[in-house]
Amino acid sequence: MSENSTPGQSADQWREKLSPQEYQVLRQGGTERAYTGEYWDNKEAGTYSCRACGAALFASTEKFDSRCGWPSFFEPAADANIRYLTDTSMGMERVEVRCESCDSHLGHLFSGEGFDTPTDQRYCINSISMDFHPAQEK
Repeated sequence: MSENSTPGQSADQWREKLSPQEYQVLRQGGTERAYTGEYWDNKEAGTYSCRACGAALFASTEKFDSRCGWPSFFEPAADANIRYLTDTSMGMERVEVRCESCDSHLGHLFSGEGFDTPTDQRYCINSISMDFHPAQEK
């Protein structure tokens, strides 16, 4: 992913807003190490939003344990908030998942892996790309 600025934000502005680790993943397309992110094993009810811009991305009701070490979801909260790109950077073709609103790298989408989910898709998302908002208790 390029470090090009997005509408309203320059690379320098992103560097001021994000930690070095957040910048490396969200703006440069990096990946956090498996089993190190704060949400890979989170089981609380709530929603996940883009850490860079706050756009709604995923709901805990679509999260599942894929045993891959990153948060996994079988569908986004709103498909309109997700952008899909072809990624051939690792010698294979993958689908990169980005935030539609701010063009931040979130992770990758994998299909046909045989998980017992309604979509047979796995959105493998970096914890550092998201903020978690616990559900309001009634």
